[in-house]
Amino acid sequence: MKKGSAKKGSAKTPSPSRQPWSAHLLANLAVFGVVVFAYVLDRVDSDLYYRILQEDEFLEWSTFWAFMAAAGLFVWASIGQRGSGTRLPWFFWGVGLFCFLVAMEEISWGQRVLGYRPPAYFLEHNFQQELNIHNVFSTNLRRQTLKAIILGYGVLLPLVSISSGLRSNLNRVGITAPPVSLIPAFIATFFTYQIYPWQFSGELVELMLGLGFLFAALNTGSLHRGSSSRTVSFPWRSQAVACIGVIGLGVATASISRIQLGASDEIIAATRTEAEALRSDFLNMARQNRGRLVTRCGLHKRVYTYVQEYDQDHLLEGSFSSLTQKGLPEERAAFFLDPWNSPYWIRHECGSRGVRDVFVYSFGPNRRRESSETETLGDDIGAIISQLPVSPRR
Repeated sequence: MKKGSAKKGSAKTPSPSRQPWSAHLLANLAVFGVVVFAYVLDRVDSDLYYRILQEDEFLEWSTFWAFMAAAGLFVWASIGQRGSGTRLPWFFWGVGLFCFLVAMEEISWGQRVLGYRPPAYFLEHNFQQELNIHNVFSTNLRRQTLKAIILGYGVLLPLVSISSGLRSNLNRVGITAPPVSLIPAFIATFFTYQIYPWQFSGELVELMLGLGFLFAALNTGSLHRGSSSRTVSFPWRSQAVACIGVIGLGVATASISRIQLGASDEIIAATRTEAEALRSDFLNMARQNRGRLVTRCGLHKRVYTYVQEYDQDHLLEGSFSSLTQKGLPEERAAFFLDPWNSPYWIRHECGSRGVRDVFVYSFGPNRRRESSETETLGDDIGAIISQLPVSPRR
């Protein structure tokens, strides 16, 4: 047999490549950097921190691109493994599919970008009223599942692979563990989620996890290339380019998503009419409740969620609902959606001497929140309800 002409199927899954220490260090610094960024920004400008962590801002889009890039790299690795004549690369396909699904779930399968209305099942059973599957399940189940993924893939699997014997068993069934050097990054991700040090820490954890999978994919992608099993190094420069590229794409996509689709004067006017109708319904509620609005300080909910949690079903038969006689689609009326198929919200903030601001609002044409805690801003469209005493939550 000639040199290099190994029989098909005789190639073995290679051991993890030995990356330069600088690459390992950069990967961990990038993940830890998300925590440092959040800490500094929250202390320096809490309002900016609040805005950056909203849906469709650059941080969420960076998370999307991190998982999408990881998905592509895992698929690339699976093709290389298959081409080397080894076993079916089910593990790479599975992890790649997982990353792709997480990326698409992160942006609700493009719902807010395209402005389409999801099926009624998701409007009713998904507390975000968006087309994503993970929010249909209970919060506790989602939290426990995410923790299991972080610890199982990012910590336990690399620890098991330290033993050459156990790593050989993993390779035999087609499993390739992420590098041991990424364990600190995954542990930091886990504890950030466990401690939840700031508001919206879950969004930070998603980006940290996306970067963790991206760096793991870069390492995995170096294990297989073409029809050979020789390792291909990804030095720190490649990891730096990947990290910067993810953040850059996040910023660019967030900017593009600000384009106001369907912002005609007619639709804007219709939205103002609908917001005023909701305001009227809440005022009627207060009058029927001896002048007291059934809400609480700090409340910030989708109107449909408010109706369900506060048992205010009569809002389903108020002025907003009656707009169906003037062309408002019945499904939008039933689930309190604006013309861009995003939920209407109610917000209640209190001052030192009682109620200061209660208002309902829509995200407006760009389908992203820009309002502050006390007023509608940007292209958000709303109606103010103020100076109302408050009845205790039932």
